[in-house]
Amino acid sequence: MATERLEGVRSVALGIWIAAGSRLEPPRLGGISHFIEHLIFKGSARYPARQIAQIFDDLGAEPNASTSKEHTLVNARLLDDDLETAFEVIAEIVARPSFADLDQEREVVLEEVAMYEDSPPELIHDDLCEVVFDGHPLGRPVIGCHETLSTMDLQTVREYHRERYVNPGIVVAASGSVDHERLCALTAQHFDPDAGTSPARPERTIPVARHVARFTRKDTEQYHVCLGGPGPCRSDPQRWAVFVVDAILGGSWSSHLFQEVRERRGLAYSVYSYTSLYTDVGLTAVYFGSREEAVEEALLVILEALQDLEADMSEAAIDRAKNHLKGQLVLGMESPSARMQALGRSVLMEQPVLSVDEILERIDMVDRNAVVEAVRRYYDPDRWSTACIGPEPEPFQSVARGFEWEER
Repeated sequence: MATERLEGVRSVALGIWIAAGSRLEPPRLGGISHFIEHLIFKGSARYPARQIAQIFDDLGAEPNASTSKEHTLVNARLLDDDLETAFEVIAEIVARPSFADLDQEREVVLEEVAMYEDSPPELIHDDLCEVVFDGHPLGRPVIGCHETLSTMDLQTVREYHRERYVNPGIVVAASGSVDHERLCALTAQHFDPDAGTSPARPERTIPVARHVARFTRKDTEQYHVCLGGPGPCRSDPQRWAVFVVDAILGGSWSSHLFQEVRERRGLAYSVYSYTSLYTDVGLTAVYFGSREEAVEEALLVILEALQDLEADMSEAAIDRAKNHLKGQLVLGMESPSARMQALGRSVLMEQPVLSVDEILERIDMVDRNAVVEAVRRYYDPDRWSTACIGPEPEPFQSVARGFEWEER
């Protein structure tokens, strides 16, 4: 249970966090967490799907759900006076779903899979994860695939739900106009404290860094390219320095890649770097999408930027990046929803709950020595892999000669 009361607001951001995600699934059940995320809104014995929609409409509330590699979140924004009603409905569908219309909803999810496979800007990130996390559960896509989803029957779905959606594997988090004791009472009322045992946590394994180039042939207008390698885990103290490096490399409008690849050379409309954190490892990565005639030059510019990254870590650049991170943090954490997400994720992942001021202190403590160490450890292009989706391999392959080549 985690709550934060915010003065001067009338709303509550409520979240039910569940230890169910793609890395926790057996390979034969890939995508089942995402499938269940869909199915819970089909109702429970007490609340059929149409009634759930009517209740939230009557409250003016905004329900939602999402699945990631390590958790599922069922959440809602609502007025504080409606907390009891909304909590009861959400708890009912999370803990006691009926799994009605399973076959019909499977078709909906399969359509979502087809739409996702037709979206190279999304698909390329999973391609990179599959290459970087070769054989590791983090390499599996959250959405699943046609082969696994087609085999899931009602018994399989119920068994997985019973294993994962039990009280010890659930965290209730809320922020806004909320009273902690009131929420504790609602949780005790609607979730059985003796239900099940704690679901198994992911096994901590660190993938070996690879140097692979994978090309996937698709008839696309643009070439979509990702580069990346293993990064810091969620609890690694070095993650704060990595955030600074990321901001300098490609995480802001003034970043090196945005200015060099897009503004100066016009090689891509979209180019950015990013960092993903997981329990035992993370991902540091770069994405760009460009025309066929620009792929080779854009990729060369990015590889050169990675080779020269340490030299770009001047005191002035580090100070600008830290100010950027602090500004984005404060602005992003002004909403009850953002604060609920930070609370719930930290508690579910058994991490310390840091206040905004504590995070600002961590960012301020990053110095050039820490940044240089992060560059050397996590941004070595010889320890990165790359993935590309496009019509023909030649523009990509011409630059990727030093990589182990894969094509499909």
